[in-house]
Amino acid sequence: MNVSVTKILNIRGSLIEKASLGENSWFRCGGNADLLFKPADLEDLLSFLNQYEKAKPLMVLGSMANCIIRDGGIRGCVIHLGKAFSDIKVDGTKITVGAGALNGSLASAAVKSGIGGLEFLSGIPGTIGGAICMNAGAYGAEVKDVLFEASAVGREGHVKTFKPEDLKMSYRYCQLPDEYIFINAVFKGKIEDKGKLRARLNEMKVKRQQSQPISEKTGGSTFANSTSKELKSAGLPETMRTWELIDKVGGRGLKIGGAQMSEKHCNFMINTGSATASDLENLGDEIRRRVRDEFGLNLNWEIKRIGEKLC
Repeated sequence: MNVSVTKILNIRGSLIEKASLGENSWFRCGGNADLLFKPADLEDLLSFLNQYEKAKPLMVLGSMANCIIRDGGIRGCVIHLGKAFSDIKVDGTKITVGAGALNGSLASAAVKSGIGGLEFLSGIPGTIGGAICMNAGAYGAEVKDVLFEASAVGREGHVKTFKPEDLKMSYRYCQLPDEYIFINAVFKGKIEDKGKLRARLNEMKVKRQQSQPISEKTGGSTFANSTSKELKSAGLPETMRTWELIDKVGGRGLKIGGAQMSEKHCNFMINTGSATASDLENLGDEIRRRVRDEFGLNLNWEIKRIGEKLC
């Protein structure tokens, strides 16, 4: 798709054609975007949306921590919300945060202010906008547990505020209308002792370092955990975790091309250095096939696969 920037006027942010995305993702592989826009602020974003052709594809990507950018790239425009959408402001037990802020930054700000309940976000790679979009979770907590409200802008340029119940949030799911882009959110925690919060946050960081391949070219969990109902239907223990299923079908350390399921945590894929996006996706599909054949259970991708495959 030919996306021209010549008709986009008075933009103060960065507007790049044929922008490299894949090499800047956490997996460090994949294709380009036809167009990449980094708005200077909300006014700049609204100006762009008013000018960008409504019939052309548009999506938002944060730090690209939990996605595979397919080798054929992304048609249309990708919007990246950067520093202008990363402010964090504390008011009592509520924290207002921009959608472009890192999850770990919000967790740290909460702990520093003596607000508990948000430490789990430190274990989730990526940005607040992405965390809300997938109702991300870790250490037994989910975004919906601490989200007070979130604001989003529509393609027509209007801003709307959503409550968690409006978004029908459930396990790794959020029902945001396609035409909306999260711009900020308000989270609510509870007052706790700062020392205890720091200790809890440090404990989570150490646990993550010990159990996940965070020093590798990787993303978040590859597949979501199956529900107790799904596991029971397959004749499996209702508490069984996805990594255990992967382990049982010989997935730990399994390689396809330059992609590998981590030896450290086999629900994490890594780029060993030469992986293409296709290698990663093919590896994930092979794991899904093995689990389906062995247990009659369909694993659901948690890593987003975005864009077009090469012919």
